[in-house]
Amino acid sequence: MARSLDARAEHLLRELAPQVLGAVIRRFRDFAASEDAVQEAFIAAAAQWPRDGLPDNPRGWLIQVASRRMTDHVRSELARRRREAVVAEEAELSVDAPDSAGSDIASSLGAPGATDPVGEDDTLVLLFMCCHPALTQASAIALTLRAVGGLTTAEIASAFLVPEATMAQRISRAKQSIRSSGVPFSLPTPEERAQRLASVLHVLYLIFNEGYTSSAGPNLHRNELSSEAIRLTRAVHRLLPHDGEVGGLLALMLLTDARRAARTGPDGELIPLAKQDRSLWDRAAIAEGVALISATLSQGSVGAYQLQAAIAAVHDEAARAEDTDWPQILALYGLLERMSDNPMVTLNRAIAVAMVHGPSAGLEILVGLDGDARLAGNHRLDAVRAHLLELSGNYRGAIEHYRSAASRTASIPERNYLMTQAARLGETAL
Repeated sequence: MARSLDARAEHLLRELAPQVLGAVIRRFRDFAASEDAVQEAFIAAAAQWPRDGLPDNPRGWLIQVASRRMTDHVRSELARRRREAVVAEEAELSVDAPDSAGSDIASSLGAPGATDPVGEDDTLVLLFMCCHPALTQASAIALTLRAVGGLTTAEIASAFLVPEATMAQRISRAKQSIRSSGVPFSLPTPEERAQRLASVLHVLYLIFNEGYTSSAGPNLHRNELSSEAIRLTRAVHRLLPHDGEVGGLLALMLLTDARRAARTGPDGELIPLAKQDRSLWDRAAIAEGVALISATLSQGSVGAYQLQAAIAAVHDEAARAEDTDWPQILALYGLLERMSDNPMVTLNRAIAVAMVHGPSAGLEILVGLDGDARLAGNHRLDAVRAHLLELSGNYRGAIEHYRSAASRTASIPERNYLMTQAARLGETAL
């Protein structure tokens, strides 16, 4: 996005990106070339809109410009294939007629009009394409942020702390995988939707988590990622308003993100939930999240995102940390653990058990996680054990595990917090 654009136009371009790309792909059926054409249209908008003002129909304007670029590309590709066919004939090679060589490309020129008012449907279709089960998790995240989120390759590379060239290769391979798989640009059938919707929600969940608590680097938050995850989940919820897990995921994001302003101090230091200034929490986001999860829980079947959102709601509705309804949270984690074979759920349940039945009971649960290979090297197991050991009065053991956790995280704010806890206990022990 050009810096000359004002904030309103820049936000509009980002919001329109998946809709325009979806419309162009739907017409021309070429992911990579369509993306290039849309980028050219955005560059044209960045040059013309500040000078001429926003068009009456910005989406239609962008689709029209991108479609012209694609038409030029198709004609150029058709001409190239014809030239190759002529050369082949001159070399007395057996070649099909030139017209048939470009028939697939030429047919796209007569496809449905580029200004078809599909809009949000195209956004959803792009999400389903980018989160196709054939792609690896890393590729799905990268492609979703690039094609649907409108982030540049450089922005995505920076967020995940990899070189831009590496991220570009990852995105390119993902697009090639989609092309090779023959995934049609259309909404999945009802039979496919359950599986592919689960992939979409999982990718959005991972993007949000990386934005809310960055796994590495100097900042605790990456707001561009968590905000983009919320925006995209809102789009899915608008299109599937009666799906309980979609509503549950959106509620979970809102209820969690509502605490963001209180999670760090003046120097970016981590502030744990129990010590946060709750007057800084976003009450409008909490109210929306609570309303969402209340509505979805009344619909019948309950999924994992809904249970996580219900837990977040219990935390957010407590006026003070000591008012938290830990027995209710423990019951919810018990349900979630039976539903999901996820060691992180058990780790969180151990904290709830400690708050209800005492730290020794929570520590007993952690023993069962020591042999889980999925947590091998994960700093959170050491961090939780350190916290529970501190609650039990075993300061020496707590210091050891705080230091161990600090050595295993690549997040500088988390590392600093854990080392500060160890130093504080060291002074107390003296």
